[in-house]
Amino acid sequence: MISEEVLAHFGAVEVHFKKDELIFSEGARADFFYQVLNGRVKMFNRTEEGKEFTQGIFKKGKSFGEPPLFGNFPYPAGAKADKPTTLLRLSKDQLFQLLRAEPLVHLKLTQILCDRLHYKSMRLKEVSMYSTEQRILTLLHYLKKEAGGSDKYEVKLTRLEISELTGLRVETVIRTIKKLENDKKLSIINRKVIV
Repeated sequence: MISEEVLAHFGAVEVHFKKDELIFSEGARADFFYQVLNGRVKMFNRTEEGKEFTQGIFKKGKSFGEPPLFGNFPYPAGAKADKPTTLLRLSKDQLFQLLRAEPLVHLKLTQILCDRLHYKSMRLKEVSMYSTEQRILTLLHYLKKEAGGSDKYEVKLTRLEISELTGLRVETVIRTIKKLENDKKLSIINRKVIV
């Protein structure tokens, strides 16, 4: 999203995390802007029973956790490295200096935040109103669109990750994906889901 050179110019530093290492916890004060250099980050909430609900997965070039920086509220979710991960970390003050100095970066960040708000709104509607088939298809089509919307898109998520992103049980996801294949709404080739 923001070029590594621009981030470095404004003082970003590399920080390294091991698999499952916590980057920040739900309720913590938001002090930093984060962008993935390599690896993968999962933002999540935990239920009282300990079940994780995934809010988002962020890969190379993606930033995460920005709304609390602008709204001055604590992180509404935790974030952890989903595998060994390197991030660029920039303080809140340095981020605001960057945004004042680089209006095109500011505009791009605003567009990304609007896209995420749209995605969250869509997910809330899906979770509260629609069938499991519709919830899964909406997620898969969103991922396809994010990847460029090619004719055939291979879903890079596991069934467990799909369940975490939709709030469904893994068994339900497996059964529903098989039903969607039988209904010719997606394909399964070598255990990979294709939409």
